[in-house]
Amino acid sequence: MFKPLIISDKNKKSLKIKLFLLKKIKSFGLTKPNLTIVIGGDGFMLQTLKKNKNKSKLFYGINSGNYGFLMNKFSSKDTIKNLSKAKMTTIYPLEMRVKNKQGITKKYLAINEVSILRQSRQAATLSIKNGSKQIIKKLIADGVLVSTPAGSTAYNLSVHGPILSLNSKKLSIAPISAFRPRRWKGKIISDKSTIIIKNLNPTKRPVSAVADNHEVRNSKLIRIKTDSKIKFNLLYDINRSLQKKIKIEQSRKETS
Repeated sequence: MFKPLIISDKNKKSLKIKLFLLKKIKSFGLTKPNLTIVIGGDGFMLQTLKKNKNKSKLFYGINSGNYGFLMNKFSSKDTIKNLSKAKMTTIYPLEMRVKNKQGITKKYLAINEVSILRQSRQAATLSIKNGSKQIIKKLIADGVLVSTPAGSTAYNLSVHGPILSLNSKKLSIAPISAFRPRRWKGKIISDKSTIIIKNLNPTKRPVSAVADNHEVRNSKLIRIKTDSKIKFNLLYDINRSLQKKIKIEQSRKETS
């Protein structure tokens, strides 16, 4: 029998679920080695994954937050049974390399998205390339978002970016409140791409680059690509896989 590691957020609901599982798992044989159970919301899961980025583990998330898109639903009756039958989904993060105004380069991982956001009252002016190929010469906007399939139903969806299937091998580039060109809706590109975003006026129109929740202010040049050397193996209940959740969001009609 394998004894999983249980990591929980510090709120009361998470700690209560953790206590329940510690008692239940003792009397239930699990056949999944290197298993880590993560109890919390999406933000806590992202934080936990990044802390364990170089470890070969299986992660089973249990939602104790609000939306919990990356998590499984807790059930005192079925969670242990669902866990024993859960299926694996592998996702790959984005690597964000940012050179700031001082010429210092910083690197962070993003599992959901990288967002480039204006830092002042003035709109950002950005150029976007896919390698050496120009995507857009000058975008005037509040910012731009580069999203993975796993993150395409998060911030990306709120700025009207496309929802990507988990196996699409694509990334989404979506503008945030575009002013010029006003009708530019973004672009879907291969996940093998290297996206280069340049701030065309860093002195007058500063921007910050954010990888999930890690922010680099006064960013001049941002390079974004899929880090295929790092993979996260997530477990999902058979009837509520990450693929199914994304498909539900793709078919969901917006209501007022």
